[in-house]
Amino acid sequence: MNPKQGQQNSQDSPQTRNAVRMNDIHHVIAVLSGKGGVGKSLVSSLLAVALRQQRHQVGILDADITGPSIPKMFFPHTARPTSEPRGMLPVESRTGIKVMSINLLLEQEDQAVIWRGPLIGKAIQQFWEEVLWGRLDYLIVDLPPGTSDASLTVMQSLSLSGAVLVTAPPALAGMVVKKAAQMAVQLPVPILGLVENMSYFVCPDTGKKYEIFGPSHAEETASAMHVPFLGRLPIDPQIAALCDAGRIEDYPAEAFGPIAKALVDSAPMARPPAPRRAS
Repeated sequence: MNPKQGQQNSQDSPQTRNAVRMNDIHHVIAVLSGKGGVGKSLVSSLLAVALRQQRHQVGILDADITGPSIPKMFFPHTARPTSEPRGMLPVESRTGIKVMSINLLLEQEDQAVIWRGPLIGKAIQQFWEEVLWGRLDYLIVDLPPGTSDASLTVMQSLSLSGAVLVTAPPALAGMVVKKAAQMAVQLPVPILGLVENMSYFVCPDTGKKYEIFGPSHAEETASAMHVPFLGRLPIDPQIAALCDAGRIEDYPAEAFGPIAKALVDSAPMARPPAPRRAS
């Protein structure tokens, strides 16, 4: 599969049948938010890293087709997937996390993907059906922001165990993430919990915490939605430097360890996709 072949119908192709038959994925967790800029891809990456540190077999499906950022975080140099007769092989990171993203197929990482909704949905389905993920304990699906076609495709076509919501301290972010929560409930997809990103900054000189974006509303947001509150992540310049260098796996991720453990304890096994609803 490549971007130019996205419109081809591969539903009944031997490649699709072989890849699906070979895969053994136990838990599929979607990470979503109501708006962009809250750190959804960062949470997806740190979750994968924390799960891998706990010795789980982990993969990441980058479903943000028009704004992919996962490969940049994991690979300091250009990486390309390879193909075999049974399907496409994802690229493995330094610690063994399997990654598939549209950016791994583009000639240049800054090349724009200018596709309409149906073509984006088809690409996501191909990443699920035609990629040889093999045996995974957890497949993390990084969704684009909002509640449009791409998110619908994931929630209606993939065997999701549940979804993790990502928000930020401002009340506006909390208001918008509730829209994503309503989408999950209506489809229906279990909501495994809420993570707040950019909650605070720890001054390196004094160790004092500063709530740069104002007081947190995450716990009250989670309570209003009747979902577990999984924890807060700080603003850490080290994260930005490691992401830019393709070395997110070098981040200690102590703050994410308890969040990953909570998901391990609560995430159900992957289930069949929900019946499609008429648009």
